[in-house]
Amino acid sequence: MSVHRNPCVVAPEVVMSFEQLSLLPSLVASLKEQAITAPTDIQARALPVLLEGKSVVGVAETGSGKTLTYVLPMLHHLKSLELRGAGATKPASSKPPVQHKDKKRKSRGPGVSLPGRPRGLVLVPARELGEQVCRVFKSLTHSTRLRVRSVLGGSKKQVARRNVAGAFEILVATPGRLVHLLDGGELRLDDVRMLVFDEADQLLDPGFRRVAMRIIDACPRAAQLALFSATLPEPLASSVLQLFRKPPVRIRSKGSRHLVRTLKTVNRTVVGGVRIDILRELFHKDAATATLLFSNTRRQCDEVSGWLNDLGIAHVVYRGEMDRIERRANLKRFRNGEVLVLLTTDLGGRGLDIAQIGRIINVHLPQDIDNYRHRVGRTARAGREGLVVNLVTGRDQPLMKEIKRLQSP
Repeated sequence: MSVHRNPCVVAPEVVMSFEQLSLLPSLVASLKEQAITAPTDIQARALPVLLEGKSVVGVAETGSGKTLTYVLPMLHHLKSLELRGAGATKPASSKPPVQHKDKKRKSRGPGVSLPGRPRGLVLVPARELGEQVCRVFKSLTHSTRLRVRSVLGGSKKQVARRNVAGAFEILVATPGRLVHLLDGGELRLDDVRMLVFDEADQLLDPGFRRVAMRIIDACPRAAQLALFSATLPEPLASSVLQLFRKPPVRIRSKGSRHLVRTLKTVNRTVVGGVRIDILRELFHKDAATATLLFSNTRRQCDEVSGWLNDLGIAHVVYRGEMDRIERRANLKRFRNGEVLVLLTTDLGGRGLDIAQIGRIINVHLPQDIDNYRHRVGRTARAGREGLVVNLVTGRDQPLMKEIKRLQSP
């Protein structure tokens, strides 16, 4: 794949309503059914560009509607292709994937997806984010009748194989599970029209980059590429450009460099390393708000869990290095409101879109500002109000200076 050296193109004017766009009427109707009547800032800036078929690098604050920003164009493009009877590119080989021999499919027209050959692909760094993306897709696919499948880390291999065994249009995947299916000949990317990297800063870090390049190279050269993230550090932003075959349109929302205005921040000083007294006071004043508590490590998580037990505060834990089934069950209990406190690490800083979260408590602050932004982005989403309480020690002062610069002007 050739690498271009041209700078990004800057995004054009924004739109003020979904009716101004060329979206299929059925999609606009589905949005209205969900009381989504006006685009967010990132949607207003990016949707016109994506609907034109251009590639995009999009940066916007958490909770700003990035997922819907690429879901709508993908559904629009793929349904439009289907309606025009031109849904699939000509395959590089007439042989189907080895697991997908289906004689009934041979007579289908080009507007119908083939088994194991998605036309839209969304890559996510973690299972939980993938499940959230699938929910957004499925909230809109009833009007388009496009089929969404997922192959996500943590699922059994036979489940992943079964998920891609039939015909479908859109695949949401984690890189490792996707490559496993590619290696086994159970999946082909020859027909992909649009490829999206969600949380691109994670997917394109050194650990994922080689896999990402392999996936891009497996897609047609003409495929539309869209990268979205809440944070994109400059060294990574420069390397991202090398993924594009043509200069992408670079889009930043107005709030991408600041925390949202509806987020209130309270800083509490930790004296003598004693955090439990602050937690006691916070939960004594408000025990009814759905709260996300953050620590940095497994040991810190276990320690904080002990404090909460001592204080009689019902909670569940959500972190790495724990049984996957237990972790999912804990998240479900929190999402359903059975418990109001979820204790987590930075694993919970991405992909959790739970409307009722009204408070974030950073029991232990992260080491860098990007993780802080992802953490506090779990509340004050979609215009709602939220509160973040930071427990601050002397070693956190450099981070606090950066946090101050993030406050909305």
